[in-house]
Amino acid sequence: MNRRAILLPVFRPLPASSKGFTLLEILIAIFIFAVVITMIFGTFNAVISRTEAIKNGTGDYEMATACLNRMVSDLNATYVDQKPLYKPRDINDGPDPYGFFGKEDNTGGKKFAQLRFASTEHLSMTGKAEKGIAQILYYVKEINNPENEAEYVLKRSDTINFENQDLAKFEPKDSDPVLCEKLEELTFIYFDADGNAHETWDSDGDEVKYATPSAVEIRLKMSSGNDHYLFTTKTCIPVYRKKSE
Repeated sequence: MNRRAILLPVFRPLPASSKGFTLLEILIAIFIFAVVITMIFGTFNAVISRTEAIKNGTGDYEMATACLNRMVSDLNATYVDQKPLYKPRDINDGPDPYGFFGKEDNTGGKKFAQLRFASTEHLSMTGKAEKGIAQILYYVKEINNPENEAEYVLKRSDTINFENQDLAKFEPKDSDPVLCEKLEELTFIYFDADGNAHETWDSDGDEVKYATPSAVEIRLKMSSGNDHYLFTTKTCIPVYRKKSE
């Protein structure tokens, strides 16, 4: 009788290199994965934030450019009375309705420039076709933004048929359009016919000999978050009154 050997399977321990991961190795892998994901999302957020900043910066640039263009157009159309039509005002006469006046004004605890002059660049806010000489006034107003924080905006007052009005009693209107938002600084530098610079201007004053400026430099500083933008331009005024000697 033939006997056949029966081979039984032999179980051998696996080598150390073939064993599964330990708990410590899994935790280390998870930690490394979390660090990599954090870095990826951090980079992604930085790119998105930068994109938003560029977008906001572009919007601020367009707003500042439109504002400066509007002001330059108004100044290029400045109207002043010339001699012999013009005569220095008496004390009781009040300010010259066609004069040029630049001063500092305190708004919300900050000082901003304010400028008033006459211009033929009237913009009708009623939808009616109106032509004539208008009293233009640039002034800064404090408002509250959606986050209920103080913000400053530059507004433009445009009044036609103003000759008989009391110019010393200016009342800002809600309908006055906003030229620029997020304003931090507004400065005008006035230049006389000799090229001398002045921080303020009073065409009724003896200091400038009743002249009006021949050029004006506009400096506009805006803020957007932690970013600040400075815009500046200078324009020559085609028509100005020379000094009275």
